[in-house]
Amino acid sequence: MNQAGEIISISPRYAIPGGEVIIECKNFEFEYGSEYGAYFGGLKARLVGVSRKRVVAVVPEVFTGETEVYLESGSSQSNSLSIEVGEMLADDLHIVANPAVDPIDGSIILTRSGSRGQKLPVTLFKLTPEGELLEMPIDIMNPTGLAFNSKGELFVTNRASGDLVKIGRDGGYFTFSSNLGIATGVAFNSKGELFVGDRSGTIYKISDSGNAEIFATLEPSVAAYHLAFDKEDNLFVTAPGLSSFDNIWKIDRRGLVDVFYRGLGRPQGLAFDDEGNLYVAACLKGRRGIVKISAEDQEAELFVAGMNIVGLCFNKDSEMIVATSDKVYRLKI
Repeated sequence: MNQAGEIISISPRYAIPGGEVIIECKNFEFEYGSEYGAYFGGLKARLVGVSRKRVVAVVPEVFTGETEVYLESGSSQSNSLSIEVGEMLADDLHIVANPAVDPIDGSIILTRSGSRGQKLPVTLFKLTPEGELLEMPIDIMNPTGLAFNSKGELFVTNRASGDLVKIGRDGGYFTFSSNLGIATGVAFNSKGELFVGDRSGTIYKISDSGNAEIFATLEPSVAAYHLAFDKEDNLFVTAPGLSSFDNIWKIDRRGLVDVFYRGLGRPQGLAFDDEGNLYVAACLKGRRGIVKISAEDQEAELFVAGMNIVGLCFNKDSEMIVATSDKVYRLKI
């Protein structure tokens, strides 16, 4: 008899180390105190829950990419199924919103933001396509939201001062707009119009000269506003609160606010893929990671398993860049 049984499915199929995946199985026989477990690429995982039909396992620090998963019990081994595990690109960071991909050279901009009001010697980094992490000589306290315009100019919010800083291609920078409250999320629509979220309750539209006007108002957030536009230039906003049933807000081009989706725990960074599906760093029904909300039917599913995920974006190769509070991973979707 094969005590390890048979693996039927693994959910989700994408993960970063530390994420919890559910292994659906049948006839997994085990006894507490005996030898049994789940293995990822040959490494034994920590188990969160075990039954004959289901094993909940924490993805260990395994070799990245396609990873074979199997169960063992006694001297028996189950069949194997594979999941995709993200490759770590950088660590020792402090990220509080989405990373940003440079549209000109494909570099990824990352932050070591620090707590509000904390002055750190280096707060912005550029991760080159070759994998080199470079310090950016830009003096911005608490950089939070990041966004590039079509010219490759970078805009960065400072949640300590309420400023928006513009960084040119030559590395020169200056304060582009001020008095934006607790400025966090930042995003451009398809027309190149710029929007900034003040987590205390305001979405600002910023003119080409840096003047700010109120575009919409929302509920305050305990952490940050995170912004992303869809192809129709509707603005989507997450504003994490203390509830486990938070909203994703949809704001149309006139500034009218509606609830797009309700039921996420602490939703943070968000991004759209080319097909219009929305991905949100959040908790769904007690499971943490990146939630995919289908463009077709607005059904939500956990798409990437991971802990402490705060943001994401897609690079020029349509790979998903996943940011936790201190690390960045690449997933081939």
